Amino acid sequence: MAGVLWSLLGVLAGAFIAIQAPINAQLARGLGVPVAAAAISFLSGAIVLGAITFLTTRTQGLVIDWKAPAPWLFMAGGALGAVYVTSSVLLTPRIGAAALMAFLVAGQLLAGMLIDKAGYLGVAVREISMGRIAGAMLLLVGALMIRIY
Repeated sequence: MAGVLWSLLGVLAGAFIAIQAPINAQLARGLGVPVAAAAISFLSGAIVLGAITFLTTRTQGLVIDWKAPAPWLFMAGGALGAVYVTSSVLLTPRIGAAALMAFLVAGQLLAGMLIDKAGYLGVAVREISMGRIAGAMLLLVGALMIRIY
């Protein structure tokens, strides 16, 4: 049962990404500067997450160990996220939300398969099977069909 709930949470998060893209694109149109829209998206997200972190650490008595992670980890995720959000702002009005989501998911799947294969950053190693290759190819073909047709 827990696996189903985690899967549903993944679907919900994916839906939020699909909704976020046109919201940020509309913000970019209104501001006239796409990168500013991406920056505001990150700023508002940082404020929300900062508040949640503050409440969580206070109510659960947790202490953040700022020295434990490697220094590069403090910037890497945000920098990659900035490229993602900025790309979404730029691409949504040009190729549409559905095509953008299809290409994003295809890219995520391909990168995820390589991450799994290499066991990158402690991820459990999972081999690239024929089924995974077939699934990735079908997804990529689907993404192209959404864009072309």
